[in-house]
Amino acid sequence: MIHGGCLSGAVTFTVEGPMRPVIACHCGQCRKSSGNYVTATSAHRDHVEITGDVRWYVSSDTARRGFCPVCGTPLFWDGAGENLSIFAGALDQPKGLQVAGHIYCADKGDWYDLPEDGARRAPGYDPELTTMVRE
Repeated sequence: MIHGGCLSGAVTFTVEGPMRPVIACHCGQCRKSSGNYVTATSAHRDHVEITGDVRWYVSSDTARRGFCPVCGTPLFWDGAGENLSIFAGALDQPKGLQVAGHIYCADKGDWYDLPEDGARRAPGYDPELTTMVRE
């Protein structure tokens, strides 16, 4: 079981079950919502238990973003499908998760370089790197 939560402790969560490797997203919305690029894993939404009140912001016609209303920590990205994306930085010392790829690299901020981590890179959305399941 993996545990995580926000900076203030007002929102916590547990994940029981497998998680996807970490994907880094460099799109403009992720940069705006986090102040940098976002790194996230995902798990089947039935395996994620959230305690506390999450504030949800509908950021597009296909997704919403969940954050703590007390401290503002970004926690989740929720789109269509079976999985809920979980910001990797909100996890308490995860074990075994590695960055598997970078998406929306063409949109990355001009103040940083892509890490030399050997992970796959895609200029935009890449369905092979994400686990968003459309119903």
